[in-house]
Amino acid sequence: MKLSPLLLVLALGGALASCNREVAPGPDVWAVVNRTQITRAEVEKTYRSSVAPDSPPLSRVEALSMKLRILDELINSQVLLQRAAKLNLLATDAEVENRFEQAKSPLTGEEFQQKLQQAGLTVDDFKSDLRRQISIQKLLNREVAAKVSITDQEVANFYKQNHAQFDLAEPQYHVAEIVITPRPNPAIHNLRNDKAINQATALQKANMLWQKLKAGADFAQLAMDYSEDASSSTGGDLGFNPQSSFNRSDPLLRQTMLSMKVGSFSQPLHLKDGRYVILKLLGKEPAGQRELSDPQVQEGIRQMLRNRDEQLLRAAYLAEARDESHVTNYLAREILESAGKLPAD
Repeated sequence: MKLSPLLLVLALGGALASCNREVAPGPDVWAVVNRTQITRAEVEKTYRSSVAPDSPPLSRVEALSMKLRILDELINSQVLLQRAAKLNLLATDAEVENRFEQAKSPLTGEEFQQKLQQAGLTVDDFKSDLRRQISIQKLLNREVAAKVSITDQEVANFYKQNHAQFDLAEPQYHVAEIVITPRPNPAIHNLRNDKAINQATALQKANMLWQKLKAGADFAQLAMDYSEDASSSTGGDLGFNPQSSFNRSDPLLRQTMLSMKVGSFSQPLHLKDGRYVILKLLGKEPAGQRELSDPQVQEGIRQMLRNRDEQLLRAAYLAEARDESHVTNYLAREILESAGKLPAD
């Protein structure tokens, strides 16, 4: 039987689509980035290290959702790591050892081993993660941070446009936050579209972010990626606020903020409304008019503008790097094809 031209085109298109569809290299390969495989074991190990031992167990769907988010994060890391390798920016052994000793220094040898054991990690796992973090940071420092330049005129313009902000009737606190809520708000978005869905997943997520911060992750980037608050778009930066404005806040949040040192961040705070909040104190100013001639005012404005521009460029750089990579997420495909009804582990 002779096919019509239209049917022939449709048949050829279907055949080509079938031929072009990539088959997973194996059941335990959950993603591939430019021929580099990301395995189920890698995702499971990260998952176990992110789950607090005393937290309530997650359902299968909740656990799978978390693993899908972890896989996406590993894909992004691999994309950036491959770029770092291409630009000869991979961490050296000396850099890894130096960071490793810094991480160990506050703890005794026994305490450090206990923490690794609780997270299900070996020393080699920990060093491998440090190598990845350092390499990616070196890449972003060169390709993003080094390209951000704030001029004196930009600083002066900001001061002029926000002059009243520097007339302080009372002490001011420059605070950033990461918010996790057990009741997801459909109107709030973050870069990873990552939201907790109940109290258990909120606790899991808060602990995961706390571990990342202690390992040296960038607070602003984590806020952009994961915070479930409108401030996620600015890296969690709430700007300067008068001390009295925190009188309306949860007492635990206010007490924690007033006791923090500039540059430090808090552990996850479980507030009365069910949310978990991690704070970072970016700066503190005494009462009175702050003039542009004050070096601290200039530096504060410059750093704020730099952080704003750097966060934007970093998000754009990752999007471009991922677009230029060949990425296949086999776990996501399997979830879609099974309509979320994956076989039990």
